[in-house]
Amino acid sequence: MLLTIDVGNTHTVLGLFEGEEIVEHWRIATDARRTADELAIVLQGLMAQFGGPRLKINGIAVCSTVPSVLHEMRQMLRRYYADIPAVVVEPGVKTGVPVLTDNPKEVGTDRIINALAAAHLFGGPAIVVDFGTATTFDAVSEKGEYLGGAIAPGIEISVDALGARGAQLRKVELVRPRSIIGRNTVEALQAGILYGFAGQVDGVVEKMAAELSDDPDLVTVIATGGLAPLVVDEATTIDVHEPWLTLIGLRLVFERNVQV
Repeated sequence: MLLTIDVGNTHTVLGLFEGEEIVEHWRIATDARRTADELAIVLQGLMAQFGGPRLKINGIAVCSTVPSVLHEMRQMLRRYYADIPAVVVEPGVKTGVPVLTDNPKEVGTDRIINALAAAHLFGGPAIVVDFGTATTFDAVSEKGEYLGGAIAPGIEISVDALGARGAQLRKVELVRPRSIIGRNTVEALQAGILYGFAGQVDGVVEKMAAELSDDPDLVTVIATGGLAPLVVDEATTIDVHEPWLTLIGLRLVFERNVQV
């Protein structure tokens, strides 16, 4: 089995693949204070629940947007999984995705991995909307090239900021309210968050699709990320919800770099 690990700023998502099928997945908090030994204990505990001592990992693929966690991940791989082929996505690793930005090295590895998976699953042109700590919009050309994108504050960041700066406002549960016309403060906040972000997504996607293709209807829009389920039903421009897009991309990168 292949273990894939996507380290984000807020959450770390792990997935086990048997061939092309994801057979188990986990989401844990990203903690920059965890050491390599602690990461190994968490990982071994999760996998023990799934397959016990008989579970055999044949490969590991990792990408991370958090440098301190990536360092500890490398230490963990060296100490606990030295005999298992591992790919850490970084400059020099074969992704098959040309990055056509001014400075390719500053593009987050997760965004390139998402572009790879989007082109593989749906072809191009495509737009990936990733609802994470930030909401990112990434443009993929007809040829599968990464063209660039847009970055907006994420949903949880916006909620936290509103609660911190509004004297009579507070953090609320991120769920769909009864109506867009909130009848109390909680529902008013939920309506503004949900429908406001859905409107933002549609506005950015429409402009991006118009630049990507003479026929914007040919552009496939893929939503992913932990908070995507909150918005996908309200954003009219989203075509597909693929929650494991980054993990699928990691599987593809592993196959490109390790003889399987």
